[in-house]
Amino acid sequence: MNKSRTLLLNNHQISQRIIRIAYQIYEDNCDDKEIIIVGIWQNGSILAEKIYNAVKGICDLDVKLVELKIDKHNQVGNEVTLSCSMDDLTGKSIILVDDVLNSGKTLIYSMKALLKIDTKKIRTVLLVDRDHRRFPILTDFVGMTLSTTFQEHVSVEFGEEDAVYLS
Repeated sequence: MNKSRTLLLNNHQISQRIIRIAYQIYEDNCDDKEIIIVGIWQNGSILAEKIYNAVKGICDLDVKLVELKIDKHNQVGNEVTLSCSMDDLTGKSIILVDDVLNSGKTLIYSMKALLKIDTKKIRTVLLVDRDHRRFPILTDFVGMTLSTTFQEHVSVEFGEEDAVYLS
């Protein structure tokens, strides 16, 4: 079976959305001394790094980049790991980043790990929100909201030319 793919966002459009999200993050955190951008491994980490670079380019906030690893296929039985100690996040504003929100399961289990820390606040960033939530999670900053069917798949491809496809 040959599945056709529809281009939803090209490299330029993704860059525009990342810059807009960076400004929204700055506006939301302009009074903070430090913010932590936490990317959910794998595509969320790539997106988080792009957002990190955009935020660094528009303001002088102290911004740290952290990677969060979670088994996206078995969140319940596996532990979440961070590329820094939990103490490094205490009292800080955290921006949790992932590429696509499908059901909200990955985001909610990632959030659960962060809720063990006494943070100042936690915000969420998504490049694409499919709006198929099964879990009570809201997104604060979104590149694109898209209504899809459960049979459709949204894929984010980062590389020489970033792109988002619907198949």
